[in-house]
Amino acid sequence: MTTLDVRLRAAATQPALSTSFLRRAQRSKVLRQTLLALGDSAVLIVAALAAYMGRFGLDSLFMDAHPDVPSWLAHAIPALWIVVIAVAGGYSLPHLQTGMVEYQRITLASGITAGALGVACFLSKYDLSRGYFVLLFVIAVPALLVLRLGRRRMMKRLRTQGLFQSPVLVAGSPAHIDEVAQVLRREKWLGYQIIGAVTPADIEETACGLPVLGKVCEVVDLVRDSDVHTVIFAEGSFPDSQHFKRMAWELEEHDTQMMVVPALTDISSERLTARPVAGLPLVQVDRPQAMEASRWIKRLFDIVGSSLFLLAASPILLAVAIAIKLEDHGPIFFKQVRVGRRGEEFECFKIRSMVVDAEARKAELESQNEGNGVLFKMARDPRITRVGQFIRRFSIDEVPQFWNVLRGDMSLVGPRPALPREVAQYDRDAVRRLDVRPGLTGLWQVSGRSDLSWDETVRLDVYYVDNWSVMQDVSIMMRTAGAVLASRGAY
Repeated sequence: MTTLDVRLRAAATQPALSTSFLRRAQRSKVLRQTLLALGDSAVLIVAALAAYMGRFGLDSLFMDAHPDVPSWLAHAIPALWIVVIAVAGGYSLPHLQTGMVEYQRITLASGITAGALGVACFLSKYDLSRGYFVLLFVIAVPALLVLRLGRRRMMKRLRTQGLFQSPVLVAGSPAHIDEVAQVLRREKWLGYQIIGAVTPADIEETACGLPVLGKVCEVVDLVRDSDVHTVIFAEGSFPDSQHFKRMAWELEEHDTQMMVVPALTDISSERLTARPVAGLPLVQVDRPQAMEASRWIKRLFDIVGSSLFLLAASPILLAVAIAIKLEDHGPIFFKQVRVGRRGEEFECFKIRSMVVDAEARKAELESQNEGNGVLFKMARDPRITRVGQFIRRFSIDEVPQFWNVLRGDMSLVGPRPALPREVAQYDRDAVRRLDVRPGLTGLWQVSGRSDLSWDETVRLDVYYVDNWSVMQDVSIMMRTAGAVLASRGAY
């Protein structure tokens, strides 16, 4: 569709399309929120039944209501819970895409429900079964969070396959439009499909191939005609704030979501805080948590986690050690110097997965290096032994690194531990990886492992350093288990 076609269609059918679009958008929004509420309701009902059986026994389901939990109260609690979730913003669609806000709203609503129920029982002097009360919330809160996590994972998978995409327009200068387009094309799971760009520049398409559908002042007409749900405004969209404010007023009438891209990239929302000052919408960027006193929480997590895992993995290590000795009688462990936090070198332990003279034979294979950066990578490295192929597939060769974690050389989660020769080639961005301890796993591990390019590995590691949080570490550990079991990207 050319720009002229868009303008003509918008002028000819503007009223009908606007009304039809608004109705469809509203129906879609209500349907999604209703399905979410129904899912939460089902979870809460099952949790209430499970808590009832756990407190009063299975036979209690086939008898009259227990006096400590009357039937009306058993029905009222899930209903109240759903209402509180809605009021807390648990069904607000912008919160359902990324970040931790969705989970925080569910947790907040659950706490408010528990508090309100406790206060109501106290004021009315009603003796609610404490066992039922505790069981209900112990079961229901994790179940609600797991349901939301499962829904998000399912949507992420479907969107990566090109389904459930939301059409968007990107406005701004051509260079900034291309920056936004590159991110949205790379992160398909976000669900944004760019149908075109609007820019003050007189061009037909941007450098990355996006068709230019018109000027920024024509955004409203394009929204009416193309069923666009979202408009993303990058730098260079408007000459001043007054133009942007008027555009916002016009788009409000069409239920179109507006997003503004500040001059900040790869910074998590948890570090950004709006600080309006005399009508000026300032954005405060907090220091990375990895640089603050919260590091002791991460260290405690490392010590406990590595100790427990080493104990649990002892039988596996013994079996692998026997297999290696039977195969080539060589050493079981392989030690290699790696660079840790602040550039300090340490000996990194791994189970040997290659032939004994692997380092000496590496020079013969340099011409077959499949890495496009400072890393050496081969999908079919002839130096890997038969036992090595198996233990690499499931990352068993990295288990001894838990000892490095226990010693404090490494962390459970962090940037990839680098070799000294790799660090010697670091640019300014890559050096940022050395601000924290390297990790057994990290964003690079759960995002493709050996399938990633060098630049993408650095980008993910730097993002981790800048945006560390406890919840992010927990999420990465959970995703690592899935990536290892599925053997994704390991060679």
